[in-house]
Amino acid sequence: MTSTPVLPQKPCALRVVPQPSDANVHGDVFGGWIMAQVDIAGSIPASRRANGRVATVAVNSFVFKQPVFVGDLLSFYAEIVKTGNTSVTVSVEVFAQRMSLADETVKVTEAELTYVATDLDRRPRKLPDFA
Repeated sequence: MTSTPVLPQKPCALRVVPQPSDANVHGDVFGGWIMAQVDIAGSIPASRRANGRVATVAVNSFVFKQPVFVGDLLSFYAEIVKTGNTSVTVSVEVFAQRMSLADETVKVTEAELTYVATDLDRRPRKLPDFA
Protein backbone atom coordinates (compact mmCIF):
# COMPACT_ATOMS: atom_id res chain seq x y z
CA MET A 1 0.00 0.00 0.00
CA THR A 2 1.45 3.36 -1.03
CA SER A 3 0.04 6.40 0.73
CA THR A 4 -0.25 9.86 -0.65
CA PRO A 5 1.38 12.26 -0.59
CA VAL A 6 4.60 11.06 -2.14
CA LEU A 7 7.85 12.95 -1.72
CA PRO A 8 8.02 16.11 -3.86
CA GLN A 9 10.06 15.92 -7.05
CA LYS A 10 12.35 18.80 -6.11
CA PRO A 11 15.63 19.14 -4.21
CA CYS A 12 15.52 18.21 -0.54
CA ALA A 13 17.15 20.73 1.81
CA LEU A 14 17.68 18.32 4.71
CA ARG A 15 17.10 14.67 5.65
CA VAL A 16 17.31 13.37 9.20
CA VAL A 17 16.15 10.45 11.34
CA PRO A 18 14.99 11.42 14.87
CA GLN A 19 16.75 9.52 17.65
CA PRO A 20 15.40 8.41 21.05
CA SER A 21 16.97 11.48 22.68
CA ASP A 22 14.70 13.66 20.48
CA ALA A 23 11.50 12.10 21.84
CA ASN A 24 9.43 11.59 24.95
CA VAL A 25 9.10 8.21 26.69
CA HIS A 26 6.34 7.19 24.27
CA GLY A 27 8.50 7.70 21.17
CA ASP A 28 6.81 10.90 19.98
CA VAL A 29 9.38 13.41 18.76
CA PHE A 30 9.34 16.78 20.56
CA GLY A 31 7.78 19.63 18.57
CA GLY A 32 10.65 21.92 19.53
CA TRP A 33 13.14 19.52 17.96
CA ILE A 34 11.12 19.55 14.73
CA MET A 35 10.97 23.36 14.83
CA ALA A 36 14.76 23.54 15.14
CA GLN A 37 15.22 21.27 12.11
CA VAL A 38 12.71 23.35 10.11
CA ASP A 39 14.69 26.49 10.99
CA ILE A 40 17.91 24.86 9.79
CA ALA A 41 16.28 23.70 6.54
CA GLY A 42 14.73 27.12 5.91
CA SER A 43 18.00 28.92 6.54
CA ILE A 44 19.72 27.05 3.68
CA PRO A 45 17.95 28.74 0.73
CA ALA A 46 17.80 32.01 2.69
CA SER A 47 21.59 31.98 3.22
CA ARG A 48 22.19 31.15 -0.42
CA ARG A 49 19.94 34.00 -1.58
CA ALA A 50 21.57 36.39 0.90
CA ASN A 51 25.01 35.14 -0.09
CA GLY A 52 25.95 34.99 3.58
CA ARG A 53 24.71 35.15 7.13
CA VAL A 54 20.99 35.32 7.94
CA ALA A 55 19.04 35.53 11.18
CA THR A 56 15.58 34.10 11.81
CA VAL A 57 13.26 37.01 12.59
CA ALA A 58 9.80 35.44 12.38
CA VAL A 59 7.96 32.17 12.32
CA ASN A 60 4.97 33.31 10.28
CA SER A 61 3.12 30.01 10.49
CA PHE A 62 3.81 26.53 11.80
CA VAL A 63 1.43 23.57 11.63
CA PHE A 64 2.03 20.10 13.00
CA LYS A 65 -0.16 17.90 10.78
CA GLN A 66 0.87 14.43 12.00
CA PRO A 67 3.05 13.10 14.82
CA VAL A 68 6.69 12.25 14.16
CA PHE A 69 8.18 9.07 15.61
CA VAL A 70 11.67 7.90 16.43
CA GLY A 71 13.01 6.18 13.33
CA ASP A 72 10.95 8.12 10.76
CA LEU A 73 13.02 9.38 7.83
CA LEU A 74 12.20 13.09 7.67
CA SER A 75 12.67 15.03 4.43
CA PHE A 76 12.58 18.84 4.57
CA TYR A 77 11.75 20.79 1.41
CA ALA A 78 12.43 24.52 1.57
CA GLU A 79 11.78 27.15 -1.07
CA ILE A 80 11.83 30.92 -1.16
CA VAL A 81 8.35 32.41 -1.53
CA LYS A 82 9.15 36.11 -1.10
CA THR A 83 12.08 38.51 -0.87
CA GLY A 84 12.27 42.06 0.40
CA ASN A 85 15.16 44.53 0.65
CA THR A 86 16.81 42.61 3.50
CA SER A 87 14.43 39.71 4.11
CA VAL A 88 13.80 36.26 2.66
CA THR A 89 10.60 34.33 3.40
CA VAL A 90 10.85 30.56 3.07
CA SER A 91 8.17 27.88 2.97
CA VAL A 92 9.17 24.53 4.48
CA GLU A 93 7.30 21.24 4.08
CA VAL A 94 8.29 18.15 6.05
CA PHE A 95 7.45 14.60 5.03
CA ALA A 96 7.96 11.43 7.07
CA GLN A 97 8.64 8.04 5.60
CA ARG A 98 7.45 5.72 8.32
CA MET A 99 10.12 3.12 8.95
CA SER A 100 7.59 0.79 10.54
CA LEU A 101 5.61 0.88 7.27
CA ALA A 102 8.27 1.37 4.62
CA ASP A 103 5.90 2.48 1.89
CA GLU A 104 3.96 5.02 3.96
CA THR A 105 4.80 8.68 3.42
CA VAL A 106 2.92 11.47 5.21
CA LYS A 107 3.25 15.24 5.35
CA VAL A 108 3.91 16.01 9.00
CA THR A 109 4.67 19.73 9.11
CA GLU A 110 4.23 22.95 7.14
CA ALA A 111 5.87 26.22 8.10
CA GLU A 112 6.79 29.65 6.80
CA LEU A 113 9.72 31.56 8.26
CA THR A 114 11.31 34.93 7.57
CA TYR A 115 15.06 35.51 7.68
CA VAL A 116 17.00 38.77 7.44
CA ALA A 117 20.41 39.07 5.81
CA THR A 118 22.95 40.40 8.31
CA ASP A 119 26.42 41.87 8.08
CA LEU A 120 29.42 40.94 10.22
CA ASP A 121 28.06 43.12 13.04
CA ARG A 122 24.75 41.23 12.80
CA ARG A 123 22.89 44.27 11.48
CA PRO A 124 20.42 43.99 8.60
CA ARG A 125 21.97 44.36 5.16
CA LYS A 126 20.50 44.63 1.68
CA LEU A 127 20.13 41.40 -0.27
CA PRO A 128 22.53 41.21 -3.20
CA ASP A 129 21.09 41.66 -6.68
CA PHE A 130 20.63 38.55 -8.80
CA ALA A 131 23.51 38.08 -11.22
